Amino acid sequence: MAINERRMQAGLSVAQLAALVGVTASYIRKLETGVRECMGPGSYTRLRAALSATDDELLAPTEDPAIEKE
Repeated sequence: MAINERRMQAGLSVAQLAALVGVTASYIRKLETGVRECMGPGSYTRLRAALSATDDELLAPTEDPAIEKE
């Protein structure tokens, strides 16, 4: 998920985003790192609103610099 990118663009810390969404900072970190991949519908809706993001923006794959392009 592109949550980390959107959060950084919004100028929010992990703790600030967590407070807006109503979850813990640990939960946000797990989403950003891919340890956790799913959210409940209410939390997801609040996350989208906090980041002013669409489904496509949040669910888009991010480029991993560790993976070389062919």
